[in-house]
Amino acid sequence: MGVRTCESRCLFSGSKGEVCCIEPLHSKPELKDHPITQFSLLAMASLTKILVIGLKPSLKVWMTFPYGRMDPSSVPLLAWHFVAVHNYVNPMLAFCRGDVVHFLLVKRDESGAIHVTKQKHLHLYYDLINFTWINSRTVVLLDSVEKLHVIDRQTQEELETVEISEVQLVYNSSHFKSLATGGNVSQALALVGEKACYQSISSYGGQIFYLGTKSVYVMMLRSWRERVDHLLKQDCLTEALALAWSFHEGKAKAVVGLSGDASKRKAVVADRMVEILFHYADRALKKCPDQGKIQVMEQHFQDMVPVIVDYCLLLERKDLLFSQMYDKLSENSVAKGVFLECLEPYILSDKLVGMTPQVMKDLIVHFQDKKLMENVEALIVHMDITSLDIQQVVLMCWENRLYDAMIYVYNRGMNEFISPMEKLFRVISPPLNAGRTLTDEQVVMGNKLLVYISCCLAGRAYPLGDIPEDLVPLVKNQVFEFLIRLHSAEASPEEEIYPYVRTLLHFDTREFLNVLALTFEDFKNDKQAVEYQQRIVDILLKVMVENSDFTPSQVGCLFTFLARQLAKPDNTLFVNRTLFDQVLEFLCSPDDDSRHSERQQVLLELLQAGGIVQFEESRLIRMAEKAEFYQICEFMYEREHQYDKIIDCYLRDPLREEEVFNYIHNILSIPGHSAEEKQSVWQKAMDHIEELVSLKPCKAAELVATHFSEQIEIVIKKLQNQVLLFKFLRSLLDPREGIHVNQESLQMPPSVTEQFIELLCQFDPNQVIETLQILECYRLEETIQITQKYQLHEVTAYLLEKKGDIHGAFLIMLKRLQSKLQEITHQDEKAKEDLSLKDVEDTMVETIALCQRNSHNLNQQQREALWFPLLEAMMAPQKLSGSAAPHLHPEALRSLTMQVLNSMAAFIALPSILQRILQDPVYGKGKLGEIQGLILGMLDTFNYEQTLLETTTSLLNQDLHWSLCNLRASVTRGLNPKQDYCSICLQQYKRRQEMADEIIVFSCGHLYHSFCLQNKECTIETEGRTRWTCYKCSSSNKAGKLSENSSEIKKGKTAPSQVKMSPPCPPSKGDPAVKKAASEPVLDPQQIQAFDQLCRLYRGSSRLALLTELSQNRSSDSYRPFSGSQSGPAFNSIFQNENFQLQLIPPPVTED
Repeated sequence: MGVRTCESRCLFSGSKGEVCCIEPLHSKPELKDHPITQFSLLAMASLTKILVIGLKPSLKVWMTFPYGRMDPSSVPLLAWHFVAVHNYVNPMLAFCRGDVVHFLLVKRDESGAIHVTKQKHLHLYYDLINFTWINSRTVVLLDSVEKLHVIDRQTQEELETVEISEVQLVYNSSHFKSLATGGNVSQALALVGEKACYQSISSYGGQIFYLGTKSVYVMMLRSWRERVDHLLKQDCLTEALALAWSFHEGKAKAVVGLSGDASKRKAVVADRMVEILFHYADRALKKCPDQGKIQVMEQHFQDMVPVIVDYCLLLERKDLLFSQMYDKLSENSVAKGVFLECLEPYILSDKLVGMTPQVMKDLIVHFQDKKLMENVEALIVHMDITSLDIQQVVLMCWENRLYDAMIYVYNRGMNEFISPMEKLFRVISPPLNAGRTLTDEQVVMGNKLLVYISCCLAGRAYPLGDIPEDLVPLVKNQVFEFLIRLHSAEASPEEEIYPYVRTLLHFDTREFLNVLALTFEDFKNDKQAVEYQQRIVDILLKVMVENSDFTPSQVGCLFTFLARQLAKPDNTLFVNRTLFDQVLEFLCSPDDDSRHSERQQVLLELLQAGGIVQFEESRLIRMAEKAEFYQICEFMYEREHQYDKIIDCYLRDPLREEEVFNYIHNILSIPGHSAEEKQSVWQKAMDHIEELVSLKPCKAAELVATHFSEQIEIVIKKLQNQVLLFKFLRSLLDPREGIHVNQESLQMPPSVTEQFIELLCQFDPNQVIETLQILECYRLEETIQITQKYQLHEVTAYLLEKKGDIHGAFLIMLKRLQSKLQEITHQDEKAKEDLSLKDVEDTMVETIALCQRNSHNLNQQQREALWFPLLEAMMAPQKLSGSAAPHLHPEALRSLTMQVLNSMAAFIALPSILQRILQDPVYGKGKLGEIQGLILGMLDTFNYEQTLLETTTSLLNQDLHWSLCNLRASVTRGLNPKQDYCSICLQQYKRRQEMADEIIVFSCGHLYHSFCLQNKECTIETEGRTRWTCYKCSSSNKAGKLSENSSEIKKGKTAPSQVKMSPPCPPSKGDPAVKKAASEPVLDPQQIQAFDQLCRLYRGSSRLALLTELSQNRSSDSYRPFSGSQSGPAFNSIFQNENFQLQLIPPPVTED
């Protein structure tokens, strides 16, 4: 290090970690004048940190860096190297211990001090035992399993991994463990020594030397040529080309052997790539299968040839591609075809423009032979065709209908822009002039012609690109002059003037005028263009106005186009106003009813485009009304704010009459219209209210309810037609009609609703009841009078029931039922039996429903007043069964009578029903056989209900027996204390035997002395008995527990259970109190507490109360427990409670 001295200085003590590695900074000869070399830097790595020390001009520690957390068995590593950073070369120290490599850049500032800055870390997934710089950008790492990793420092990309276990690397373990001196080193150093190999690996001049047990191994990076040649030897030509291209572009890593500037390096690599490409082409031809299907050969060359084309174009060697490579591949016809097809994507993306004439010709011929003419057209419009035979290409394009390519060849090859138009006009003009329909091919030609004219007039090339700027004015003038020619070049005597304009107008008037409109936008400041503009407008007018072979739509398109041009602020066109009047007369002609909608739409577009300034408005309105152009009238009235007249336009127009409601709603709702305008619109709507209601009743009702709810009565008066009034009121009041109106906001008097009900009774009587159930605002008395007027008995009964007159409603239904029964009794066999029976059944069902709805609120006498008349009415026809004229439906009537009996059995006692039947004079004289079926049916019902009652009682008894068994088992089970000492004084109860104190054990397992509980005030006196509470359980939530206990006391329930235990000393035999207590069978507090918990667990009626009531019923005279004889105010049975529920499924057994 150039320092000779005997002085020493302690930098750190070995007790904090021995130094394992020392690395001085060596500089190459070309860097000997670097300012950092004068410090003689030395890096030292101990077991805990690294130090950077400067030996000159004096000993100084420039930096210390602790490792932090790491594996104690990992080896500290150090390595210096000069690296270029930001165009400055400075030393960089790499150090690591474990799996993270730190890079420190060391540089000297202007003041002469050394600064150390951290660079990007390198995180690894393996443990390192060696770190070596091979050059400034590449490092070689050796992990603990003896694998070499080549890493690019800047990108941290792993380039290669090599297994070197065969080297049998020599480790320095014996030296680090100091085995020769008895192992007098620290355990930490001995642990690191397991992986230490500092003296076995060395680097010099880009080479790394590894010391093995049998030999020394040298490893180095291959040069770029060797790396390419290595792939070539393995026959990986594609990979070799990709690697060489990465060298060419400067994207490869760990590059060795390429020097000089970038252009020189690229030239060297390019030469090598050309050699590989020739070798690749030869290999492609040699490896081609000689036999087999043509598809196999095509697939082979499709895999090989694109690689050659790609790299030749990347290297910009088109000379090589189209000369030597093309000649070589042309030896095989399949390879030649694949080569030509590979050029297509490059041509279409404009990456390949110029080609040799031979290749270009072969390319077109190849696609033409394969019938890929669309591909040929796409290729031609992207190629430089100046080297081709123009006439031959044009002929080929015309024969194969490649119109885009033909136009491109004319434009680019000959600077000719008129000839393509002439050729296309010759095809589409004859059928258009003759009035024939164009074929699909001719339509395509016409569309291309329009687009081509538009591009030429806009200065753009067709189909893509731009016309050269010096040719743009010339092209525009030529195209305009061509279009406005008086006659074509080869005109016949019968040809009309301006054939080209006439043809385009016939082909597509609107699109041709759009092309002219776009062109006029670009002609604002060109004087000559303005003259062309006026001239072509005059020609358009002359062609279209003076000929009758154009449709109204086409004429309208022309004048709409003119109106838009005239409406522009910088307009320079002049159009005679009388022409617009002629157009108006033409479109509004009342003699011709054809194309009515088309004429109206054309005129509307003309007015909206600004053409209204060309007309006298009053005359326009008169003609529009005469022609029934109601949209035109609407347009004009809206300009004059005559919104009320627009309503007439909607009502007269059959196509738009239903839109009148939205229009009126918008005028009345949208702000911006004056009150006078809104009033006039509403007045007009009121004048036409009958038309509006007949058109859409729902819409009309919604309109009135939304805007003029307070004028509903006025609207009703205006509706003289009763049918329309009914539809209007139904839409207004019946929410089922679907209008969204808040009924409360209408505030209509009841008379309106009653008027609607009366109309409903006239026009739709079957819907009256359903509607009354929805309606609210009507008076019952007046409504009853209305229904009685129209003899709607069911509705009257419904209203009487709603009024509260149940008996009156019942009498009406009963009278109706009797009339139905009388009809069915006296009808002959030819009558409609099914219909009559159905009427009787429906009426009876409605009457039963009436009785059932109201029986709950009536007493027994009132119930009998409803049900018995109904029963008598149903049985009356059966009394006539023995007469001379028996009725035809005995079985049906008997079934209906049984239905009445079943329904009334829920409200009338069966004995009462039987007594009533037997009291009838008819059946009291021995004619019970006639009602035998009824009585047997009643008895069957009684038997069924009795069986159901007995089964329920049995299940209930079983449930109670199960619950009480579990209760008895739980309250008779002994308690197991959790400890053998008092939970308050913490003394064992055995030690206090001298005191006559009781031991109290709670169900929670806590044990206390009664004296201790009394001191803690855990007793409650109630009804002369002492109740105990657990001190520990109540102290955790004392307030809640005491409040709960107090509430239970108020309810009369027992306190939580406790068990008293006498002290272990035996009591005296003569104690009478003990004998008395033993002889009385009473529940102790523990059992009472368990019973209370069980009652709270099984929520509902008390099981004890149920058991008590059952026992009382069993001891009574009546055998059946639910006999009705015990009903009375003094007997309040649990089973008669409405909330009584049976819990037939037993709950699970809970263990304490």
